[in-house]
Amino acid sequence: MARVHLSGGKPPRIDFHAHVLDPYVVRLAGNRNVASGFGARAGGARRTNVEAMTQPQIQIDTMDQRGIDMHMISSPTIIQGTAWASPQTDLELCRRVNDTIACWVACHPTRFIGSFVLPLQDLHLAIPEMERAVRDLGLKVANLPANVQGIYLGDVRMLPLWEALDALGAVAFIHPDGIKDPWFQNYALWNSLGQSIEETKVMASLIYEGTLDRFPNVPIVMAHGGGYFPHYTGRLDRNATNQPDSMKNIKAKPSEYLGRFHYDTCVYDPQIVRALVARVGADHLVMGSDFPVNMSDPLAFLKDETRLAPADVDLAGGAVAARLLGL
Repeated sequence: MARVHLSGGKPPRIDFHAHVLDPYVVRLAGNRNVASGFGARAGGARRTNVEAMTQPQIQIDTMDQRGIDMHMISSPTIIQGTAWASPQTDLELCRRVNDTIACWVACHPTRFIGSFVLPLQDLHLAIPEMERAVRDLGLKVANLPANVQGIYLGDVRMLPLWEALDALGAVAFIHPDGIKDPWFQNYALWNSLGQSIEETKVMASLIYEGTLDRFPNVPIVMAHGGGYFPHYTGRLDRNATNQPDSMKNIKAKPSEYLGRFHYDTCVYDPQIVRALVARVGADHLVMGSDFPVNMSDPLAFLKDETRLAPADVDLAGGAVAARLLGL
């Protein structure tokens, strides 16, 4: 992985939440994913967004305009997720996405950091692909959903995934695929509420199943600020005494695990960023924009809207991400 050198000792500015599409995989995915209509629309902002996810120079130009050094690029699995396919086809499509992302990184090693997707419905296929992505392609970040066919990532059946992440020194970036409950399909609630609910569920799964205690060295970055979980742990801590069986797999109160996660700043509300800083510290935040779906400037958001101290802007704006990624 390329090492970033900046003048004046300034930390790099890294957007940890930017997306890349593979046109073939999008076409094959068709209408099988929650945001299936995204890639099919021909005009307006949607078309602009698709172009920005398929043309690296557009992202580079945008980074230059915003004063951002690097994008950590990931597959938007709500659009081009592949879990609908048979396990072998899922593997082939994941490999294609990973190769596409690796190509972006190889062509622009000082501007892009790559992540990889996995055919998680079959861990016998997923683990070798993770090894290929990390060792052969040089990708550092595992782009993970909240659940795999209803099995959340903390489930004991997912232990081989965490063992491999630990052994390979990879970073986990958890970004839900989109809640599929029919009720949430009205009013785009799958996106506005559903993503935050899925993040809350996967964080609870990782804590209560003891995964965080088993794998203390795997960095975990939660998309969208971790959803609702960081802001409502009081009732969980109450159950530490009122419902002692809830503590059977864990060594501390649930709120004490908040510091085991990192959180991106793609929350659309400066008050939530300030609440996260108050709860876990700016040293647990990474900048995220959901580029190009959210076209606002994430660095300007941190600097101008959140009213964070300059030192905290430096941490969340890139220093924490650089440490996690070994830059």
